[in-house]
Amino acid sequence: MHSKSPHTFGSTLRKSGALPALLLLSIALAGSRFAEAQTITVDATPSHVVNTFSPLYALGSTVDRVPSNATDTFFRPDQIKQVLSAGWGVISYRQNTDLFVQAWHWNPKGMWSDPSGKGYFTGDATPTQEMIRHSYGYSLPHRGFTRNGGTEFDGFSRLDDGDLQSYWKSNPYLTKDYTGEDDSVHPQWVVIALDKPEKLNMIRILWAEPYARVYEVQYWVGDGDAMDEQDKGTWRTFPLGTVTDGKGGDSPLRLHSSPISTKYVRVLMTRSSNTCDTHGSSDHRNCVGYSIREIYLGTVNEKEEFKDLLHHSPDQKQTLTLCSSVDPWHEPNNLYVAPDRMESGDQPGFDLFFRSGITRSLPAIISVAMAYSTPEDAAAQMTYIKKRGYPVLYIEMGEEPDGQYMQPEDYATLYLQFATALHRVDPNFKLGGPVFEGVSEDIKAWPDAHGRTSWLGRFLDYLRAHERLQDLAFMSFEHYPYDGCETPWENLYQEPELITHIMKVWRDDGLPAGIPLLDTETNDHGGEAAVDIFGALWLADSFGGFLSAGGKSTHYYHDLSYSPPHPACANSWGTYHMFMVDDHYKIQQATSQFFAAQLMTQEWAEPKDAEHRLYTASSDVRDSQGHLLVTAYPLQRPDGRWSLMVINKDHDQAHKVRIVFHDAGRNGDAFFWGPVTMITFGKAQYQWHADRKKGRADPHDPPASSQLTGGSDGLYDLPAASLTVLRGQLQTSPGSTR
Repeated sequence: MHSKSPHTFGSTLRKSGALPALLLLSIALAGSRFAEAQTITVDATPSHVVNTFSPLYALGSTVDRVPSNATDTFFRPDQIKQVLSAGWGVISYRQNTDLFVQAWHWNPKGMWSDPSGKGYFTGDATPTQEMIRHSYGYSLPHRGFTRNGGTEFDGFSRLDDGDLQSYWKSNPYLTKDYTGEDDSVHPQWVVIALDKPEKLNMIRILWAEPYARVYEVQYWVGDGDAMDEQDKGTWRTFPLGTVTDGKGGDSPLRLHSSPISTKYVRVLMTRSSNTCDTHGSSDHRNCVGYSIREIYLGTVNEKEEFKDLLHHSPDQKQTLTLCSSVDPWHEPNNLYVAPDRMESGDQPGFDLFFRSGITRSLPAIISVAMAYSTPEDAAAQMTYIKKRGYPVLYIEMGEEPDGQYMQPEDYATLYLQFATALHRVDPNFKLGGPVFEGVSEDIKAWPDAHGRTSWLGRFLDYLRAHERLQDLAFMSFEHYPYDGCETPWENLYQEPELITHIMKVWRDDGLPAGIPLLDTETNDHGGEAAVDIFGALWLADSFGGFLSAGGKSTHYYHDLSYSPPHPACANSWGTYHMFMVDDHYKIQQATSQFFAAQLMTQEWAEPKDAEHRLYTASSDVRDSQGHLLVTAYPLQRPDGRWSLMVINKDHDQAHKVRIVFHDAGRNGDAFFWGPVTMITFGKAQYQWHADRKKGRADPHDPPASSQLTGGSDGLYDLPAASLTVLRGQLQTSPGSTR
């Protein structure tokens, strides 16, 4: 809208000589206008700045694994140019092989631990004239997961695959020789998750080498899921489930004289035979930890007839099993590369990543694989990057350990081993984690001996106990706030409370105030909602909320527009990207989040490496249910202008608002004054039409810009379902001091 300055209006009245009568009329009209309008109040008190940041470092993006046949297209100069036009800053390089229980060959060239060409692989740390353009994952042959936080549709466990030659084996780096602690401090386990509670009194374990000398067979008691609600129940040892002199081999064990009903059974192992597996004694890592060939569970009757309740098959139809860790041993034929699939895809090579231009010449956040890797390989990776001279801002340690069901002490001891190796390469490397999955509440682990269940709290306690908290330069997490394939519009009302709440949770868990929070991967989840106007509004609200809560940097997921059908959402081809692409992965059309990115990085903030000062704002725009419909994020920019990013989450109604900048220090108000730039993106510019892979937006227009004139009586129209940036100078209105 356009509103006259009060100074211009008043001078006109004075010249006409009609001031008294018209003044009364103008006051009455102004009163009626303000009665109709609602108010956004900016707390502009200088001492109330909630964050300062540089947009190039605070408003970032990500690059993740993509199908092996998509990389070359995604990194073409013409495609990169379109990606860069979104304006994002620092890139967070995601590490996807950890999610899929794979060993990552970040450099295809390297050395195997076994001279015959298998075992533990370490990438070549010495750069050559040849670029690393592609890198791939190798499926682990000693896997104990049917499914976890990444392999919901792919792979299988060796614990019940029906093959007596295959076996699960735990990670050797969680044993005394590497942790420096007794193996009982890091017990290893396997869990059998039945489809429903069953009556059980017999287990048969076919051990491989090394086997457990001391172990317990336990059952879950509680209302919660034993894996995903670990604080809502307890493990109890079967009356006959304790073994203190295990001999390995075929070990049937009667658990109780009568069956006990449960859905989950855990084998908890605390002392190893330290005998060598099928790979031989030449590598000590082959001779520590625990191994199981096959596991059977069920009932035995009075005739000693055993009924196995598990389904054994080398696929996802097997009975679900999970494990504490997996040995990263593998061999060349475990390479997993197939077109058009994320889980067999390409982690874009570091040379391609750094030289393509996608990093915008800024230092990047780089991940090292950890759950299924070795400290030596992580050190080689960062040695290579350092020798190339590629700038690195932070190093993230692993990926989603909570999704791998790792216990915090296991992740912590690996963290310290990897930190030691990396700091030998460069003591100035800034390391962090744990890179949690996107959760909205505290992550809980099975209670320890002291009854503590907070995953992050126990991880921090482990670092403190080892006097290594200084190795945690930042705490990182991911933010995916919505579950399910359908995302109703009402979910939009939950941001930014969701992001600010989980950040408070991490601080309440004991994260020191001096350790910054990084949201290294985030997006709306929920199929088509992400590419509808919903996705744009959510993105601005989440990023604004994160920074208002004091976060260091947040990173959009992701730059490379891999748009497959969502694996869990048959209706969706729309999640997690700024562009729709064709069958050959070439960009076809920008989505709503691309336009939101441009508004944030180039209109709300100045696109430069300079300090921006962020304040808070409150709004009285609510619906009849009390939902806050308008949120706003005020910036004081380096150019001296104030910039207000406003989200109208009312799907159907526009709102007319008055904007007041209140300084509590001088108890006075100020307003936009003079020229005000207004840029709006909403349903008038963009509407999504779902059609699976052929989904498209129509209309598909850029944000609409207009020039207004501010003033104390200025009102600003916020279209329904819109993201708006208002930018201008402030001036105190006469008589506004209160």
